Amino acid sequence: MLNYNIRGENIEVTPAIRNYTENKIGKIEKYFEDEPNASAHVNLKTYSDHTAKVEVTVPLPHVVLRAEETTEDLYGSIDLVADKLERQIRKYKTKVNRKFRRQHVDELQPIDPDLWGGEEEHEEHSSKIVKTKRFNLKPMSPEEAVLQMEMLGHNFFIFRDAETDSKNIVYKRDDGDYGLIETDEE
Repeated sequence: MLNYNIRGENIEVTPAIRNYTENKIGKIEKYFEDEPNASAHVNLKTYSDHTAKVEVTVPLPHVVLRAEETTEDLYGSIDLVADKLERQIRKYKTKVNRKFRRQHVDELQPIDPDLWGGEEEHEEHSSKIVKTKRFNLKPMSPEEAVLQMEMLGHNFFIFRDAETDSKNIVYKRDDGDYGLIETDEE
């Protein structure tokens, strides 16, 4: 069972908002075989331009789920965050299941298809683009791009190399180091 820590900034967390948030975020519990003893940290913020931001963090034993959304409707932001968290869980479970399957294939043992959740895998491939961002690529060095990526809290960053004028990508590797993808534009 998730324990909820719901905070409001520039907004009073009414019982209706609390119930709606707990019901929407609580839907992720169906993905857990054992009920997690975890806390869902929810921040609800409203701004002077009438937008509402919802941030949710759920630290679990092997993964931290985190999502945030800003829309003009508080309830809409809560819905979108709940959907993001659900996608993250399905993606994580698919990764774990693939690793489980690979281990069994390596050991040449048959696998029961029900164990590896083919349904989640199918859902992952039916993803759609729900948000588009457009921005100008600023010329910088790969080191500057890594700093920008870290400041934004992202795991990758696209930039224009100041020396070669090519579009490149820096990304954070699982081992904690960084990678650089250089492109050749023809």
